[in-house]
Amino acid sequence: MTAILRIPALRPPAFGSPAFGSPAFQPGAPQPSGHGFRELRSGNLGVRIANTEAEIDAAQALRWRVFFEEMGAEPSDPARALRRDIDAFDAVADHLLVVDHAIGPGPEGVVGTYRLIQQDAAEKVGRFYSDEEYDLAPLVAFPGKLLELGRSCVAAQYRGRAVMQLLWRGIAAYVHHHQIDVMFGCASLPSRNPDDFNAELTYLYHTHLAPPALRPRALPARYVDMCRMDPEDIDTRRTAATLPPLIKGYLRLGGFVGDGAVIDHAFNTTDIAIIVKSDLITDRYYRHYERQLREALD
Repeated sequence: MTAILRIPALRPPAFGSPAFGSPAFQPGAPQPSGHGFRELRSGNLGVRIANTEAEIDAAQALRWRVFFEEMGAEPSDPARALRRDIDAFDAVADHLLVVDHAIGPGPEGVVGTYRLIQQDAAEKVGRFYSDEEYDLAPLVAFPGKLLELGRSCVAAQYRGRAVMQLLWRGIAAYVHHHQIDVMFGCASLPSRNPDDFNAELTYLYHTHLAPPALRPRALPARYVDMCRMDPEDIDTRRTAATLPPLIKGYLRLGGFVGDGAVIDHAFNTTDIAIIVKSDLITDRYYRHYERQLREALD
């Protein structure tokens, strides 16, 4: 779990649900455009938005390999037949790709992906993906543009700092171009037993709870209390160190968590909502990569 970038918005929808294998995404369907930045490079690796159906298909194939073949999720019959992770949101999303040009500049080189769903795109489906776990009313009411991050994964042999940095640089360029104000999604702890994470959940709630104006709450039927022990009994340094790398990365950017965890029985995980104000990521990455990001947006 620590090697996989995952926000679920990063996981497939409930197995057997109508969204799985939905006809909303079909070969030949028009794809989103106007994503607004050119490819950013780091050696042989580049990050950009998918430009063709074949590249989106490559991202879905990578998601299949990671989520189903590697992590052991149980697919629906249509997904198994396609050997692709596909749902209704793919047709309206932008798909961020990391491409290894040593393999090829197109779909054959796709080694990492993130799915980006803007608010107007979610409205075409009728909801955000995370609506199935959290009440997003505070975020939807927040004045500003929202971006849901999801379906993130990296091929096993590429999991490391280089690809993670490229994905974040791509997100920074994307949110700057589209003037996104708040990003959100979910992050996972690798067990569906919340008692395995009493210290982690309590620590996150007491140190990183989002302010009310940005605080999603787990749906009542799925709500798991995050306050699971006396916070005075927590070794905060040790507990923070045990968090999955993706969660630690969001916290370093000043991210918050929502109220309540959610058990994902299909993936054997405990999910938490993550919220990040986008200026925190764009400021950080512009400081480090100002020239490259500026050129990508020109």
